[in-house]
Amino acid sequence: MEPYTQAPTRILEWAEEDRPREKLLLKGISSLSDAELIAILLGSGTTNLSAVDLAKQIMQHNNQSLHTLARQSVKDLQKFKGIGEAKAITLVSALELGRRRKNIEPEIKPHIKSSEDVFNYIQGDLSDLPYEEFWIILLNRANRIEKKIRISTGGVSGTVADPKLIYKYALENLASSIILVHNHPSGNKKPSEADISLTKKLSEAGSFLEIPVLDHVIICNQSWYSFADEGKI
Repeated sequence: MEPYTQAPTRILEWAEEDRPREKLLLKGISSLSDAELIAILLGSGTTNLSAVDLAKQIMQHNNQSLHTLARQSVKDLQKFKGIGEAKAITLVSALELGRRRKNIEPEIKPHIKSSEDVFNYIQGDLSDLPYEEFWIILLNRANRIEKKIRISTGGVSGTVADPKLIYKYALENLASSIILVHNHPSGNKKPSEADISLTKKLSEAGSFLEIPVLDHVIICNQSWYSFADEGKI
């Protein structure tokens, strides 16, 4: 009688938390091994090997070193059973992107230290508009800008700024604080009662969510009004 050999378990038969894609979603990308990340790029294995097993085989052949793997050509990778030209190109491309990323200088994000910094950063978006727009600037813990987002576009005398939408963006982008910005096409810097009420409402929401509103800046051509400078926030 021939010895019984159990066929390799297919990835789809694994527990959900052990499949590379599902594991990434459940536990985060840092929980995946190099082989599991490569398996995601491969997408599939062979009749006898899962994508993860094939990836482990590739890593073992390259001394468990991504640096060694990165030196492999498309033809080198095609020597592995189950790696065709398309999969080899995908692996080579992913490793090349990683190499290029290391060679790029990290982007220096603008630092906000005053209302003038806010004005200089965003005046190009708002200064010459004949209608109102409402924007938010999302900041990290060092008060450096992560992103600016247009919330709404309105008419000559007003625009709607939905607090739920504003804090949805802030939470999604893990902002540490926000700055509110809108323009007054009339050239009158003085905040309206609606501006004051909205600023108060958003400041209260920010305190509750621990994403404080640092300022609300009103842009008027080449000048501005700052709630923070006026002690109104």
